Amino acid sequence: MVANLIDEDPEQAYAYSRIALRLASRVAAVREAAGFAAYATQKYSEALAEFRAARRMTGTVELWPVMADCERGLGRPERALAMAGEPEVQKLDKAGQVEMRLVAAGARRDMGQLDAAIVTLQSPELASSSVQPWTARLRYAYADALLAAGRENEAREWFAKALEADKDGATDASDRLAEMDGVEFVDALHDDEGDPDAEVHEGDQGAKADAGDDDLSTGSDPEAADDGTDAEPDAGSDRSGDQS
Repeated sequence: MVANLIDEDPEQAYAYSRIALRLASRVAAVREAAGFAAYATQKYSEALAEFRAARRMTGTVELWPVMADCERGLGRPERALAMAGEPEVQKLDKAGQVEMRLVAAGARRDMGQLDAAIVTLQSPELASSSVQPWTARLRYAYADALLAAGRENEAREWFAKALEADKDGATDASDRLAEMDGVEFVDALHDDEGDPDAEVHEGDQGAKADAGDDDLSTGSDPEAADDGTDAEPDAGSDRSGDQS
């Protein structure tokens, strides 16, 4: 349940994870899921505690990058950098090592070391022309760092490369490119201002309202009561405006 909700409703996922913890806190998978739920809701201290517990139970290093990112979230980028240099990183698979590189670059940026962040992201994985699950995010992070450094031409090139690799829409590279090109998107479905059709409809409604007022005034004409008919008040009196 937590995994199903974590992207669409992280707060609800977090609520479910707390229930799961009360029921099965000794299960490593539960502690890990609770960690990701807390991480998704930016409760980094809780997330780090759960990830550490899961790691103690399993002995694996898969959670090392996200643990380092929790340190960043807690305002401790220097600890994240220290973790990037630990032996555990060498035990990670390729995806984990790329994730660790992203976290380390983010920590450099947190510390105001923009040039160092750019260098950190420069790697064989970034230079490779093959597309892997991490390729779009790595290229995007590199483009974003270049843009922050004022290297706009290079940034645009790498945003385009990120978009090329981003088949699942994991980044907003297309929006960033459009922004750099000065393209603005307007939601026509919600833009009622200046809509001639809207004005026509409003005019029609106003005409109908005026017509309704005329009918009501006719029905209330004192002369209408002197037509020689003793009409009793009933449901039909509501339609007096329709009578001739």
